Order: sequence, then C-alpha cells, then structure tokens
Amino acid sequence: MSVDQETIERNIAAMRRLIEEGFTRGNADVCDELVSPDAVEHQRGLKDGIDGAKETIRTLHEWFSDFELRIDELVAQGDQVWIRATGRGINTGSVFGRPPTGRRLEITVFDQARFRDGRLVEHWGVPDQLGLLMQLGLFGPPEPAASSSI
Repeated sequence: MSVDQETIERNIAAMRRLIEEGFTRGNADVCDELVSPDAVEHQRGLKDGIDGAKETIRTLHEWFSDFELRIDELVAQGDQVWIRATGRGINTGSVFGRPPTGRRLEITVFDQARFRDGRLVEHWGVPDQLGLLMQLGLFGPPEPAASSSI
C-alpha cells in the first residue's frame, strides 16, 4: 500500500502525541482522539481499543507517580511507526500486588504501531519486563540453597 508523505507525517505526529501527552503526562483522554475503538493490542496482558490504552496509561502512572516515556529513535514507513523509547520512574504504587519499593526504574521499550486515518489501529509492544522486575527487586537470582546437616 502506498502512503503519501503527508500521511506518514500525520502518523508520526499521532505517535508522538500518544507517547508525550498520554504516556508521559498521564492524559489518558488523548486516546479518544488517537486510538481507534477497534484497535488491536498484541502486547501480552494488555487490552484492545481505547479503553485498553487508557487503562495502560493509568496503570503505569499508578505504579510510578513520576512515570515518563521518552522517544529515543523513531522510524516511519507506510502506515507503520516504530520507536525505541526509555521508560523511567520511581515505584510509588503496588506492582502486581507487591508493595511499592521506592526504587528507580529505567527500561527500554520497543513499539510498532499501525495507523489508519491518523488513529492507532494495531500495536505491538516489547518493554523490558524482566528489567522492570529486577530493578524493582521483584525478581532476581535465586537464593543459595540452605546447607543441611545430616
């Protein structure tokens, strides 16, 4: 499918707004304008559509009161936009039912998004979930086996 440069620029602007206004500033209402109601979410554990995107934004800001997602690199071609971003914050809320740790987080996130008419219609996300768990102290190397005296 051939997409003109104006459409590519509109998709880039939509992706930037979704990241900056939505994910970094915590304004989930931006999803009403930038996410299609029938958007398909391919990232494990996340929900489809506008409500799914809003829930993800709210959850990140509940886990990290100062959460930010900064775009490090962006590439667009056709109806697709890819980014490599850095997610940062201090854990001030419960994550997966665990109490807040107060630890600082910094992880890499890769996103691929497909747009139609300036709205996100499909998303694949690959955040460094293992890095998140390890930095928060929720997962790490196993404890050494206890010695037993027989």
